[in-house]
Amino acid sequence: MNMPEMITLETPAHDASALLPTTDFAYRNQLEPAGLVRHFLAHPPEGFTAFALDGAPAFFAPFDLLTTLDTDLRKRLARLPGSALLMRLLRFRTCFFGSTVSEYAPWSGGSAPDELPAKMLSAWNKKSRLMIVKDIPEQSPLLSAAENGYADSFVSACKEHDFILVEGQALAYVPIDFASDDEYLARLSAGRRKNIRRKLRVRDKLHVEVVQTGDVRFENDSVLDELYALYLEVFAQSEIHFDRLTPEFFRAVLQDASLHGRLFLYYNTEQLIGYNLCFIHANMLVDKYVGFRYPAARDFNLYFISWMENLAYARAHGLTHYVAGWTDPEVKSFLGARFTFTRHAVFVRNPILRAVLRRLSRHFESDRAWFDNKADEPA
Repeated sequence: MNMPEMITLETPAHDASALLPTTDFAYRNQLEPAGLVRHFLAHPPEGFTAFALDGAPAFFAPFDLLTTLDTDLRKRLARLPGSALLMRLLRFRTCFFGSTVSEYAPWSGGSAPDELPAKMLSAWNKKSRLMIVKDIPEQSPLLSAAENGYADSFVSACKEHDFILVEGQALAYVPIDFASDDEYLARLSAGRRKNIRRKLRVRDKLHVEVVQTGDVRFENDSVLDELYALYLEVFAQSEIHFDRLTPEFFRAVLQDASLHGRLFLYYNTEQLIGYNLCFIHANMLVDKYVGFRYPAARDFNLYFISWMENLAYARAHGLTHYVAGWTDPEVKSFLGARFTFTRHAVFVRNPILRAVLRRLSRHFESDRAWFDNKADEPA
């Protein structure tokens, strides 16, 4: 069936999935295969309503405005009288432009950057209290000069349309410019090298298998059920519960050979204790999803072992970068990652709340504050 590239937001939520694009687009800011976005639109996270603007992903979802507020201020607010009511009042149905499966906001090529904010505002048409353009790159070393220039021009246009700019998270990456694990570890401090080598001692007790997406085993429901269950174990451990992916999304992704996905499976004897799902795109290995079986994954230091395995795989296959994702910047810094940042452009329908959010915007920059404090520390 042929489907349009754009839907209007007048479409009832329960009918929206029938109007989503089924073809892949060449997006700006693309670090992952476009098919991943297609599966996100077809199988959005629980509670999300997905739609497309000129083929680019967007969605409605309930959103806690305090999600990325710095920890100290969030704790102070929680101690205030009536804080429970305040927390409920600050949970809004929100329109997002972007996706939760892409590192950056993927934009299609149809609009000039100075036209795009108005186009988004028109599509949103004040149908929720908040509109957020998420994960706008900020001079990313992983993108082209043209893509970074487009993003900067878009941000300038957002300011003219009264958006509030908020710092996003720190995206971790490692250039693959070393010939061995030893050369990579030699760049770290002596204390970190010793600690990491100690954690890697259990490596020989594990068996690692790498399976490509589209493999016949992903037709087996019991295999898919086990992988999804391990994903849920990690999701349950997370402090922020925003986008719970669905079994249908995992099934579609794992059965899609065109995504060039690599599932790293970690076994102790016959038991699967964890996995790491990555994608090869633009000559980079992009780390997306993990599933861990606790406590075994911790007992075998699987986070650290999988990091080194991913680096070794990228090196062995001539890739230029390992892109390690947004979470746990402290741990990834310890492991030798570099970081690049994003911005979010926020439009608040209520002018009073907009003024309040503008004054508080610096308190939503915990990753940037962490990075700045780290930079001030002695080497």
